[in-house]
Amino acid sequence: MAAQHWTDHDIPELHGRTAVVTGANTGLGFAIATALARHGAAVVLACRSEERAAAAAERIRVSAPDSDVRTVLLDLASQASVRVAAQRLHDEYDHIDLLVNNAGGFRPKYAVTEDGFEATIAVNHLGPFAFTGLVRDMMTGTPGSRVVIVGSNGHRNGTIDPADLNPERDKKYRYIAAYNRAKLANLLFTYELNRRLEADGAQTIALAGHAGLARTDGARDMSWMVRTVISPKVNPIMRMISQSAAMGALGPLRAATDPDARGGEYYGPRGNTGYPVRVDSVGASHDTDLQLRLWEASERLTKVTY
Repeated sequence: MAAQHWTDHDIPELHGRTAVVTGANTGLGFAIATALARHGAAVVLACRSEERAAAAAERIRVSAPDSDVRTVLLDLASQASVRVAAQRLHDEYDHIDLLVNNAGGFRPKYAVTEDGFEATIAVNHLGPFAFTGLVRDMMTGTPGSRVVIVGSNGHRNGTIDPADLNPERDKKYRYIAAYNRAKLANLLFTYELNRRLEADGAQTIALAGHAGLARTDGARDMSWMVRTVISPKVNPIMRMISQSAAMGALGPLRAATDPDARGGEYYGPRGNTGYPVRVDSVGASHDTDLQLRLWEASERLTKVTY
């Protein structure tokens, strides 16, 4: 099949491989986890609700009867929860082949986490940064292992100052600006992580994937008025220019499983919809000085060093 029409049918057999997918109880995460399970991977759903994770695991088992699907409690807004989840993976598994950092989303109002971080940057970047660092040792010796960060076209409008990841502290909070900043952070993290893995001679690579504009529950925490404007599940015009969660999941899935994909690459539709191809991210995401400064700030804030 031509590369521009890559689908889940192009996913190779994954028997014997263990995948951890964050935020896997709904939307993109659920679609990603389901596809991996159907192709033989043992899948761990890392979610902030045990009840919703268990229900999602059962739904996957129904669609893939022979699948091995388990759950782990993970709240990326809590560094304590991140550490507990990472330790549980160490206790129950001897390695991880795929880590898909999917969980994220909007925060409708300004909020600060228990760790003192602005909530959007905490859930989309600082939580995944710490979680990846804490399970990295389970991956670096595993041939063919991959870390996939789920990005967004929103990164194209993002700006970030690693010295101040909470600028809304002193001015009006704009959730779109906060989200775009966090998605730019995702790509800066991906590229710096891959460069460090290469320098260490690790058998792990880091890639990113995006979903375009997908019909998911990403705006579920927003007010009804806002959802009628931005949510493809609510706004009929947005629905017309969006794609299903299953189609949106193909970008991260290609990054996670395509044998020809290489570290530091970014996959997704060229616009809001379409099959996943290798795409470019904005110049700011390739700024090595900015990558390093964000990395150092993230290590300092999370107290997780690689």
